[in-house]
This record gives sequence, structure tokens and C-alpha cells, in this order.
Amino acid sequence: MSDSQQGCRRYLPKHPPKGTLFSVVLACAVPWPLGAAAAAVDGAAGDVPSFVEDVTNVEPVVVTATRTAETADETLVPVSVVTREEIERTQARSTVDLLRGLPGVVLSNSGGPGRVTDLYLRGTNANQVLFLVDGIKVGSATTGQTEFQNLPVDQIERIEVVRGPRSSLYGSEAAGGVVQVFTRRGGGPLRPFLSTTAGRYQTAGIAGGIRGGGQHGRFSISGNVDQSEGFDACRGRGLPYFDGCGTDEPDRDGYSNRGVSAAAGYDFGERASADLSFLRAESRVDFDGAYQNQADNVQQVAGARILLRPLGFWDLELSAGRSWDEQQNAKDSVFMSQFDTRRDTLGLQNDFAIGADQLLTIGVDYLRDKVTGSVDYSVSSRDNTGVYGEYQGRFGPAAIKASLRHDDNEQFGGHGTGDLVLGYEVLPSLRVTAAYGTAFTAPTFNDLYYPGDAFFAGGNPDLKPEQTRSGELGLAGRLARLDWSLNLFEIHVDDLITLVPPTYLAENLDRARIRGLETVLFGRVLDTDVSASLTLLDPRNDSPGPNDGKLLPHRPQQTFRLDLDRSFGRVGVGGTLFAAGRRFDDPANAVRLAGYTLLDLRASFAFTDALSIQARLENVFNEEYETVAYYNQPGRGIYVTLRYEP
Repeated sequence: MSDSQQGCRRYLPKHPPKGTLFSVVLACAVPWPLGAAAAAVDGAAGDVPSFVEDVTNVEPVVVTATRTAETADETLVPVSVVTREEIERTQARSTVDLLRGLPGVVLSNSGGPGRVTDLYLRGTNANQVLFLVDGIKVGSATTGQTEFQNLPVDQIERIEVVRGPRSSLYGSEAAGGVVQVFTRRGGGPLRPFLSTTAGRYQTAGIAGGIRGGGQHGRFSISGNVDQSEGFDACRGRGLPYFDGCGTDEPDRDGYSNRGVSAAAGYDFGERASADLSFLRAESRVDFDGAYQNQADNVQQVAGARILLRPLGFWDLELSAGRSWDEQQNAKDSVFMSQFDTRRDTLGLQNDFAIGADQLLTIGVDYLRDKVTGSVDYSVSSRDNTGVYGEYQGRFGPAAIKASLRHDDNEQFGGHGTGDLVLGYEVLPSLRVTAAYGTAFTAPTFNDLYYPGDAFFAGGNPDLKPEQTRSGELGLAGRLARLDWSLNLFEIHVDDLITLVPPTYLAENLDRARIRGLETVLFGRVLDTDVSASLTLLDPRNDSPGPNDGKLLPHRPQQTFRLDLDRSFGRVGVGGTLFAAGRRFDDPANAVRLAGYTLLDLRASFAFTDALSIQARLENVFNEEYETVAYYNQPGRGIYVTLRYEP
């Protein structure tokens, strides 16, 4: 996986759509809009090439770190990018496969594919990570989390993972960072694609679609159907122990997923373009539970984006979108509950080139959350309006990124956040960075308004947002054909929302202090693609009381991932090694979960440039492990894919 590194600067086309890759062509120069728009200030915009044929070591373009397009090696913010090429080469079957082991990423899963999966980015809570799909905020306003594990991997073009506080650009939920998923795009000649997979646990899947659009237009339509009979998700115990899932149901817990995505766009010359996108994923999950054991989930995202260039130094973006998160729960097919979230967003962003290699961004966005379902919340909707500004500048070997934002929320009032990043190229192949940022996380509807009963106090409408302060030092460089980076960070979180026994009323009580180190190495050695990352984490409870100094639950202190891939003509071989240290399942650190090591091997054979067969052997050593106490994980299995993609 590519990670942000220092390297040669690159031009982008005059008007590349943000969030897409179809028209991006790179050359050794500064990134758009710092390159193209700033050149316009000097009267040289017309000299920017529309394309460059001979480009080597092309870096992926990222937009999530700054809300503007730049190459991954030029951004000052730590970013990891998973491309479509890497998705197919690693033969990943889920977003969990894609994200596991990325720098700063820790996952905890409750029983296999489709089950509840928490993502802790740099040790922050799962509700402190913002998820976007094609620029649209997704997730549940009731729980504050996103069912990202149900997003079909066959519909994904790439994923960007930005580490560190981004509330100064995106508002709430971005204290730990931002994960943005981009669906497939079109462009160029008409091209169909198709793949089918089969493997252990009676797993079967088929995905396909078509894309094209010519030189100025683009479209893509694709769909997938996947299913598995699964395995026993939980080995819990019922009353009086009530361990794990609170019941003992030794059965196969199946999973199915159906998805469809569509996108279309057109470039109206060099000064305007428009794009539409749509994604829908339906899943059914069987699990073990005392009160419910079936869940039907629907995630749906629709968005529209218009990009304009009124003047040579001014780019204007208008966006609108809606996301749905719907879940219906049952016990042995008997309806139990339903939770539906709808999130509407509007955005206006202006990018001004105010000088050579200097960019000023000013924007405003609006979010409305609405909750419906079988549970009656005393307040079921709220609005948030955010105004933000960002300055990016380069002065020879020095670079700066500074951003400020003010959010006005209907429930918790006004809140300001800021971020400052400095970078300096000590050598052509060595860059040092320093950053400081603040962030906040608004209480969820469950935190604020979940109705209580005789045993549970429910929500607390007097809660305040969680507040975060983060500092970071980084080094990045290039040695021969290897890129490397090292980042040290410390995060302080105040007013953490905690359920306080015996009534389990939500209160702002806890504090946390998280320290960490991330190292990344990737490149090519002896005709072999190499990618390695190591994350060391020290996430501590910093609150007075019996848990002061304890490790935050579900976060191992060490994670490591190594990917090796090599081609021998039409044959490709590779493998992924992932290791995680021990973790604790509870705040008191009384329940210890052992560390584990996973090895996946893969091979492929290309019959033609478009037709290939792939095989993946997962969990080679049949490791038995848990990331949440009492919840099982998949054992050894082989999966075979036949793929056609011109």
C-alpha cells in the first residue's frame, strides 16, 4: 500500500475532478491546484501539459488530507492509499482485509465477515473516525459508527486513510482521522469486467459491470452478490454467566451481501465538469445473541458534484449528497428492533491560487442527521453548519498547511478547531514535518437521547463533545528504490463519554493519553514489490479511579504487516504476514486476549492480458485467535477467483 512520502513534484491536469483518478496524469512539477492554478497567477497556466506519456514512479492522487487534489508523496499529512491494483493483487475479499495492518489502524471484529467491526485509528475510539464514500459522510447517527465491513470490495476503486485530527476541515468524528472510500469510475473505451469466487465455508460470489465514456465523459455500472454459510460466530455462555454474546448457539452463522454502484460524469471543456455517484449495499448477518441473532443492513449513498473554474486562479466546487444507514434486527426471524439514519449534506468550496505555490481554500458545509425506527428518541434530528478555511504554501524547501473551522451544531452549540503542519526538505530525499491539531466528537443520538428503562438510565442530553489535542513529528525519505516514513504522535482526549454503572448513565468523565509510532517502508527490491508497516501504540486511560493507567480495550500495543509480491511472466506469487500483540477486552484489563500471527499466500496466472485465475490461502497455520472475547475468527481456507478485466 502506498503511503505519503517526499518525492518529485507533479503537475495534474488543469481541472481534475476531485475524488477521481480517471483524468489524472502526472509529471514532475507541483500538484494541482497548487500547480495549475498557481501557474495561472504567473500567466503560465496554458503551459501545463494535458498529459505526459512517459511517467515513472507515479504516485496516487489523494484528496482527503486537504480537500484538494495532490499527490500522496507531496502531502504533509500521513496518508495511506489502497488502489484498485492492490485490491486485485492481494485478492482481498472485504474492506477488513484491505485495512488490516495499515499504519495506525487497529480492527476488532465480533465473529467474522459482516459482524460488528470497530476501527481504532491511532488508538482513538471507533466513533472518532470519520468515514466518507465519494465525499459523502456516512455512518449511523445513533451509534456514531459505520458498517464499513459491509461495503462490497468489488465496488471500490481506492481507499484513502488519513491519520491524525482532521476536524479543522471536516468537523465532528474526525479526531482520529478520516477513511474515504471511492467507488469505481469510468472513462475511455467501453470495457466490461467480471469476476467469480468460491472457497471455504461454502463461500461463493460473482461481480461484474461495464464502464467507459470516451475522452470527455465517463460512466460505470457494477454489481455483486456474495454469500457464505459461515461458522459459529460466538462461544458465549448464558445465565448466570452471560459471557460474550450471552448465549450458547453452536451453529453456522451465515452472511450475504448484494451491492450495486453507478457513476456518471462529463467534462464541459476546461472550466466545468459534473459527476453523479450512487452506491447501495444490502447485507444479512446471522450471529449469536440472547436477544437477537439476525440483522438486515442497508447502506446507501447518493451524491452530485459540480466543479467550475470561473477564473484562472479560482476553482469552485458545489456538492450535495445523502446517505442512509438502516438496520433491522430479529430473534429467530421475529422482529425485534429497527434503526434508520439519514444524513443530508451540502457543500460549497472555493480554492484560490493567491501566488506561486500558494493556495487558499474557503468553504462551508451543512449536515442534517435524522433518526427513525422502532425506538422513540426525544430528539430525532439535528443540523450542523461548518465554515472552514485552509492555507497551503511552499517556499523553496519549506511548506506549510494551516486550517481553521467553526461548527454550529443544533445540540451542542459552537465549536472551533484548528490544525498546523510544517514541512522542510532537509535533503532532496529527506523531509521533516511537525504538526499540532485540535478536534472534537459530538455525542451521538444514543449518547444523548436513547430512552431508558427500569434497569438502564439511557442517554444524557447534557453531554458535551469529546475534545482532542494532538501533536506529531515525522520523517520521510527515499533510499534507492525504497520509500520510508516514521511518525511519532501523542494524543490527549478530554471529556470522553463513558457509561457509568450502576445506572449506566452517559457522562463526560474520562480522559485518555495515547502515544504511538508508525513506520512505513515500501518499494521494489530484487524485482519484488515490498510493503511493510509497524505501529507501536501506548493507549492509556488517564482518568482518576481504579482504571487510571490501564490500557484502553481492544487495542494491541504492536501491529505489523508485510506484503511481498513478484511476477514471473504470466505467473504472480505473493503473501501477507500480519502480527498483532496481546490486547485487553475490558477497561480494567482483567480479560486478556493473546497476540496472534496470520499468514496469507496468493498466486495468479494470466491466460491473457485480460483473463486470469487467482488463488488465495488464508490463515495458513490455522491460527485460533480473538479480537473480541468469546468471538471466533475464520480458520484456514482457500479461495479461487476467475477474473476478466481488460
